[in-house]
Amino acid sequence: MSSGSRHLARRSAVQALYQWELTGQSAAEIEPGFISDDAYSGVNRDYFLQLIENIPGNCASLDECLGPCLSRELDSLDPVERSILRLATYELLHEPKIPHKVVLNEAVELCRIFGSEEGYRFVNGVLDCLSKQIQQGKESRLPAG
Repeated sequence: MSSGSRHLARRSAVQALYQWELTGQSAAEIEPGFISDDAYSGVNRDYFLQLIENIPGNCASLDECLGPCLSRELDSLDPVERSILRLATYELLHEPKIPHKVVLNEAVELCRIFGSEEGYRFVNGVLDCLSKQIQQGKESRLPAG
C-alpha cells in the first residue's frame, strides 16, 4: 500500500463524507459516484471504503471525542472541516499503525485543499489537542515500570 493511495483515499473520503452529511446517503449509494470518477484511479479503494463505511457509523463517538478540544459547537463548524476532523479522529482512534503526526499532516493538507482559508489552523489545533489526550490516555494505561 503506497502512502499516495491512502492520501487519495482520504481526499476522496472527505468529499464522500461531506456528501453523506448533506444528503444522508449511505456509503453504498455514495461509492459508485467516486468509482466512476477518473480522479478515483490510484485510490486505495479498500481504505476509502473503510473510511466511508465506518466514520458515519461511529460519528457519535467520534464527535464525543472531539468535543473537549473544540472551542465551539461541532454543528457550527464548516461541514468540510467537520468531515476532516471526523476522518482524522477516526484514524487517531482506530488506526494505531498510522503515526499521529501523519494523521495531523494529512488533515491539515486536506483542509488547505477543501477548507476555508484559515481553517487548517483550527483543524490543526483541535487535532493536536486530541492527539495529546489520546497519548496521555495510553500512557495512563501502561503499567508502572
